[in-house]
Amino acid sequence: MSQIAIGIAFLGAAMAAFMAGIGSAVGIGIAGRSATGVLTEKPERYGQLFLQVVLPGTQGFYGFVIAFFAMGKISDFIASAAGLGISDALAVFSACLPIAFAGLLSAIHQGKTCAAGILMTAKRPEMAVKAGVLYAAMVEVYAVLGFLISLLILLAIEVPAAA
Repeated sequence: MSQIAIGIAFLGAAMAAFMAGIGSAVGIGIAGRSATGVLTEKPERYGQLFLQVVLPGTQGFYGFVIAFFAMGKISDFIASAAGLGISDALAVFSACLPIAFAGLLSAIHQGKTCAAGILMTAKRPEMAVKAGVLYAAMVEVYAVLGFLISLLILLAIEVPAAA
């Protein structure tokens, strides 16, 4: 078992958490700036805007869950008789990439979509859920797909039985 293999596998887990988390932070920041602008004029809209501000944060959670699963898989390999080889490490690393990139990009674009929904809600509050949240949820679908692909790949990676 090489230290390089362990490093590669943990790098995948870190990328899943960090990239999805960065996307969520940026997306929430984009939506939050729009919401604070609206709330200075219409503070009664806080409840309608809250969901649209926090929606881009879900991708960070998806990345965290995949990182957690990846670390469990890495631990399983380390505990096995065969250890963690380079090919296994690359498999874990590769499994983390879908949510890393889908989380990063979808959270940022979801933040932009939410910002537009927030501005629309300022003028047409009855459209907050119909258009503001639903359009943002359409972007969320691609984060969910990235999460599912990462999870399914991690679950498919076989760990040799311990001796």
